[in-house]
This record gives sequence, structure tokens and C-alpha cells, in this order.
Amino acid sequence: MNKYCINNPYLMMALLVILFFPGNPLFCQPAGPKWEQNKMSIASCQFPISNQIEDNARWIMEQMVSAHDSGAHIAHFPECALSGYPGVDMKTLDGFDWQMLHHYTDTIMGLAKTLNMWVLLGSMHMLEEGFKPMNSLYVINPSGEIIDRYDKRFCTNGDLNYFSAGDHFVVFDLNGIKCGLLICFDVRFPELYREYRKLDVDMIFQSFYNARQKPGGIHPKIMPVTSQARAATNHFYMSLTNSSAPSSWPCYFITPDGLVQNKLEPDMPGILISEVDLTEKYYDASRRYRNEAMEGKLSSAATPEHPRNLNRKAL
Repeated sequence: MNKYCINNPYLMMALLVILFFPGNPLFCQPAGPKWEQNKMSIASCQFPISNQIEDNARWIMEQMVSAHDSGAHIAHFPECALSGYPGVDMKTLDGFDWQMLHHYTDTIMGLAKTLNMWVLLGSMHMLEEGFKPMNSLYVINPSGEIIDRYDKRFCTNGDLNYFSAGDHFVVFDLNGIKCGLLICFDVRFPELYREYRKLDVDMIFQSFYNARQKPGGIHPKIMPVTSQARAATNHFYMSLTNSSAPSSWPCYFITPDGLVQNKLEPDMPGILISEVDLTEKYYDASRRYRNEAMEGKLSSAATPEHPRNLNRKAL
């Protein structure tokens, strides 16, 4: 078929459909899961990301097919899922095969069209000679088109050896549900989540690469709970994806009250199917004061101007 080949009969059949029946609705636009207003089904996917683009692509496409068969409207993949993560999976980008990366990106886009589903694809976005690439999440719609791209805004010191930093938010609508994107180290900056709250986002998709760490590291302990706090204080759903290469922490799905609805097992591939329903009511302790707090009013009511209150050194 071409110089890049994936040895999976079921997947090969899907790719043959893409190549030889383009635009044929019988083959390329299955009905897919039924859409209901303000509801969607999410497949949060994890697999052992590596420096082998072809292997990563095989995992991604197999999990896309499985997500579709499970009724998911959107498949969400980790940071650098297709490309591999520089500094961990590869020590340099010298000689990186951008042609292969673009080939499999196009193939994944074609499969998204075939399956009639949304895909959030973690990868690298090439600029030009002399510029470091972006650490990106592509938003691929059910027509197989990239409709937007989020670039990791807060890169670690290690990231900056390989990547340029992003400068924008991404918001897109899935059947009345406003969705936003973040990547890994962004979790350390609550300001990003507040801005998404100001944009009335309902759902945050956040892709991580916290794998191949030293055993006993702190990230598996603090990343999920930090995300729970971000969800609860801003009252939105969150899908967290991560590489399953050892040692890692797994995919999580967090509800707007900050509780973990479900998660996968660590250090093994899998797909977490979760549901969003904006008609469901979740506990929201800060709802009454959140907007005022974001506008700078940092008390819940007027403070009395009384001498005993103003003198903070007296009993």
C-alpha cells in the first residue's frame, strides 16, 4: 500500500476503506452513536507511548475503533501520543521523521471520518527550520478535518529544550457542550482554568505524559488530586489521559463536584468510557460567589467598618 505498514487485519480493512471508497457514505460515514443535546460519551485512551511512530499509530487507531464500538462520540489521547515525547522517548529531534508523522496524522484523520467520530490527538506540530515545534493537541472532527490546535502554554524547563510555548485557548462545541483543552504542566496554573471558566467551558480535556518515571515519584500522587481541585473550584468535567508506559498513573474522569467517577488501572493499555450530561446536578460549594471572586471581590459579603474589627492587634 505504501512504505508504512501496520500489521493488523481489522485495521488494514478500515484503512483500505479510507483509500478506496473516499466519500462513499455506505463505507465512510457510519451512523455512529446517537447524539442527544447536552450529552456525550467520551473514550479516554491510554497506551505505552514510545519513539516508534508506527507503533503509536497502531495503538491510536485500534483504540479509535474500540471507542467507536463502545459508543463513544470522541476519543481523547495523551500528550505526544503519536509522535512520542522528546526528552523521554527520544533524546533529540535531530533526524526526526516528520514525513512519517504527517502520514499517520493524515491516516488517523481519515479513520476519524470513516468512524464518524471526534478525536483529540496529542502530537508535535512542526513549524520551520530554526523554530522549535509545538507540543499540541489536534481537534479532529467527524469529517476528518483539523478544526483547531491547542499548544501547551506552560512548558517545563525540559520541554523548552524541544518545544516552543503556546499562547492561546481552544474552545469548541460538541452538541451544546463547550469543551476546552490543556496539556500536562498546565495543571500547575489555576489561572488557565479560571479563564476557561470565564469562557463558560463545561468540559476540560487534559492530556498528560507522566510515564517512565522513577518508582515512588510524586506525580502519580499529586496530578489527579490537583485536577480534582481544578474541576471542583471551576465546576466542570475533566478527562485526564496519560501514557501507560511504566511508571505512570492512569486515565481519570472527574465530575464537576471534584469526585473521581472512574479510572483505569496504571501501567497497562485501556479505554475509559465516561458520560457527560449537562442536565445532571452536582454539588458546587462556591457557585454563589465564584463570578464575583473572578472579578476581584474576595469576600462573600461586606466587612463591617467597626473599630474592633479595624484594629487587628487588639483583643
